Amino acid sequence: VQLQASGGGLVQAGGSLRLSCAASGRTFGSYTLGWFRQVPGKGREFVATITGSGSPTYYTDSRFTISRDNAKNTVYLQMNSLKPEDTAIYYCATGPTITTSTLPRYWGQGTQVTVSS
Repeated sequence: VQLQASGGGLVQAGGSLRLSCAASGRTFGSYTLGWFRQVPGKGREFVATITGSGSPTYYTDSRFTISRDNAKNTVYLQMNSLKPEDTAIYYCATGPTITTSTLPRYWGQGTQVTVSS
């Protein structure tokens, strides 16, 4: 499985971005997909996950929405009302299960999101 994240960039506080992550390989439809983020010097943080059946779990507030399109093998993260503290590298990941005790099996390369104040 390979994952390619895109959609990051520089945005002013209060703005929006939509991240995309295209997956290739088998079992995409049945795997859980997730978004994580990391800032320098800190560990990788859960943002949101979504199961193969489309059930989301959020680890941040309601400004973020995760969705998936199995026909396009793509997972999205819509981020609204962005704040400077959302600045991070955002990673997509996937695996049969993703929980706080079961980390993803596959990771994408990350896309930088920078929110200016």
